[in-house]
Amino acid sequence: MNEPTTRTYRYIVSEPGIRGGHPCVEGTRIAVHDVIGLLQNGETVESVTHCLPGLTRAQANECLAYYEDHLAEIDHLIARQMADADM
Repeated sequence: MNEPTTRTYRYIVSEPGIRGGHPCVEGTRIAVHDVIGLLQNGETVESVTHCLPGLTRAQANECLAYYEDHLAEIDHLIARQMADADM
């Protein structure tokens, strides 16, 4: 019987007490949904790494990989963040 594989990420972690336990780039408070939200609004990986100090291209690309594996979760966080911004 095949067991499901668990994918691990080199740079993405979720820690209680940091950004509500949502997935972030390790060693930062940059959440995956922050990076993906910027990319969805027309930014490029290059521009995101310039506007989020300390974020590398590899980390931004891993945010994209994480997003591909967790679309519904990240889309929900982005929608919630956008709704909070409209208030």
